[in-house]
Amino acid sequence: MNKIGLIAGAGNLPLEFAKNVSLSKRPLEIFAIKRITDKSIQQYGKTHWLNFGEAQKLIDLMKDREVKDVVMLGKIEHYSLIFSLHKLDRRAREFFNSLKDRRAKTILEAVLKELEKEGFNPIDPTPYLKSLLMPKGLLNSIEPDETLLEDAEFGIDIAKKVADLDIGQTVIVKNKIVVAVEGIEGTDKCIIRGGELAGEGIVICKVARRNQDMRYDVPVIGLNTLKSIKKVKGKLLAVESEKLFLLDREEFIKTADKYKISVVGM
Repeated sequence: MNKIGLIAGAGNLPLEFAKNVSLSKRPLEIFAIKRITDKSIQQYGKTHWLNFGEAQKLIDLMKDREVKDVVMLGKIEHYSLIFSLHKLDRRAREFFNSLKDRRAKTILEAVLKELEKEGFNPIDPTPYLKSLLMPKGLLNSIEPDETLLEDAEFGIDIAKKVADLDIGQTVIVKNKIVVAVEGIEGTDKCIIRGGELAGEGIVICKVARRNQDMRYDVPVIGLNTLKSIKKVKGKLLAVESEKLFLLDREEFIKTADKYKISVVGM
């Protein structure tokens, strides 16, 4: 059975993956980033800590540890990456300088190709995360009214177009008007901006790319998403079913009910 190498960013997603791989008894090596990856990940496997941007060290370590299959999970903020190029080692700088542009999709697809060139096999993590996929339909007990659902259908369609342009994967809608589109700032800040512009009652629409490669950059929703929506008195979170990961499901549903936010998989 091939050993899996997990390149872990921030958040709970790499923790869930590591936990499920450890339960499956498959060998796992974790490559974590100092000051970014949650330290509790160490309980699930041999963990190697690297500084941000140590690309050559990462590749050498994975080869030394006889890793073949590789998974990349967890958040590394796009804006942090773009504005921290001075921290990259020579290998990483050469990689970035070779890119045609620095959109998230361009970067991540090029990383996969670079890993393949080095003899690694980037794999789909979904078999270890199936329980996290967002289901279709109403997730919690807060029924949205028809007007909100119409906004959601309108917003999901716009969000798909925006995601395919690799601008962002979230749009904020009110009364069938797009009031905010996610850019480099990320989902939570986009929600706050949309609420500041449109006031309470906004609808948040989040999707995957039309041909989402599940090996990288799969959208995630979690408790922080709900907290941002509550801050601006949003009413509905509409997300694409079977294409997004939902973290902390039970706590998420309880919190959505408490905040009076409808959550629908579409």
